Amino acid sequence: MTGKYVLVTGATDGIGKQTALELAKLGATVLLHGRNPKRLIETMKEIHAKAPGAHLDTFNADFSSLTAVRKMALDLAQKYPRLDALINNAGVYMQRRELSRDGYEMTFAVNHLAPFLLTHLCLPLLKAAPSARVITVSSVAHLRATLDFDNLQGEKKFDGYDAYSRSKLANVLFAVELAERLKGEKIASNALHPGVIATKLLEAGFAMKGAPLEEGAETPVYLASSPDVEGVTGRYFVKKRPQPYNPIVDNAEIRKRFWELSKQMVGLN
Repeated sequence: MTGKYVLVTGATDGIGKQTALELAKLGATVLLHGRNPKRLIETMKEIHAKAPGAHLDTFNADFSSLTAVRKMALDLAQKYPRLDALINNAGVYMQRRELSRDGYEMTFAVNHLAPFLLTHLCLPLLKAAPSARVITVSSVAHLRATLDFDNLQGEKKFDGYDAYSRSKLANVLFAVELAERLKGEKIASNALHPGVIATKLLEAGFAMKGAPLEEGAETPVYLASSPDVEGVTGRYFVKKRPQPYNPIVDNAEIRKRFWELSKQMVGLN
């Protein structure tokens, strides 16, 4: 990974931080995203202590604000000539219905709309790489999700788990549709389930213990770095292997409708 630029969102904690560390050890220049400037600096120091000589940079943005996502993408484009990999990892689990700064349900806004917009805005940087990879961290929870276009924001009924699983289904819908739309480009797009890992999100959402962070980072690091998956796109991975995703994702009309709606919501039309 020496000489490659990799952006990891949600890199100040949990799987994101571990992923950033492992990629730094492989020699990548790792661009750390976080919403808290102080924690970004602390994370950079922590990674430097474990991987002396690591090439790191930081980007601050609150993913509950689409304006902040746009500013971050602009900052990236001004500092770097390309992106070899984008790992959409940042995520939240909300027990109560709250709205983002743009008026969207928070889980949907942070887990789907922010990475959807960021990836679009980073496409010029990704296309500038010899070959690039977009990796979106989903969850096995997406398998139990349904897609009600009249309740995407929990307008009719809100349940924390439903909102989370729906946002993770959105991640896979996005990853697969992106792969379809980038056919002919040297950009792969895949989604993954990292495992049931000991993170703050797991504690907040499920009040249970999980596997070590190192296990959670294995698949995103593999998808970002391994020559074994060069050119592999539109898949959902578990433990570094392609696995079946929610059958809803195979419906091209649903993917297209969801894509166009997402574009409207983030102001890309």
